[in-house]
Amino acid sequence: MNIRNLLLASLVVFGCALPAAAQEARDYAPSKPRRQFVTVSIDWLNTQRLHFASHPLEDLVGREVAAAQLEDYDYRTRDEQIRIDVVEFRKRNRAASVAIYPLGLSVGTTLGIRGSIEEVPTIRINFEGPDAPAPYELTDGRAYDIGAGLYVADRSAGWGLGSQAFVVGGIGRLKSDQGEGSRVFAEGGGGLSVGPFGVQIAVKFAWNKMNEPVEHRFLTVPVTLRGTLSF
Repeated sequence: MNIRNLLLASLVVFGCALPAAAQEARDYAPSKPRRQFVTVSIDWLNTQRLHFASHPLEDLVGREVAAAQLEDYDYRTRDEQIRIDVVEFRKRNRAASVAIYPLGLSVGTTLGIRGSIEEVPTIRINFEGPDAPAPYELTDGRAYDIGAGLYVADRSAGWGLGSQAFVVGGIGRLKSDQGEGSRVFAEGGGGLSVGPFGVQIAVKFAWNKMNEPVEHRFLTVPVTLRGTLSF
């Protein structure tokens, strides 16, 4: 009899404790981070040139170009008639951007639309030799880009540490002292965030086209350190 009464008492106590335990679990459930809809950023770019002999040098001289070895100039045409010296290719540039997330950015994958204004490297090139073109300059260049892509975030509520990765592709317009042009680009990167503040590292491949003095193209690869503010 005593054992039966003890078992009944234990069941009653356990049954009474279940609602309280469930309520406590609900009270201590982790809060979800609120959605962010806009990110503004300031960018520091270290821009690399890629396949420079093919574009723009071959476009400008109209002949095949090769890198020079142990010479006081950088490139030459393969027929050795024109010597080419890249006087300046400015690597350090700046940019500013705004990203908008129509569905919000919190945890998981979402769509993002990003626009930016980016400095294009200043380029100065000298040519020497028979039928060499005039010196080439690209100065005060700006790229106005717009693109869309996917953003993947794992944000934390409040001031917790979060992370983000993204891939974006788009188009842009070029404006410089020498005229206007166009470009297409693809960019990928990621970073960390604490509350509304964040830092990202990204790599962008931009295929640029200009029409003056002749139609020519060049590939730029800026490696970007980006400081962000999201809300």
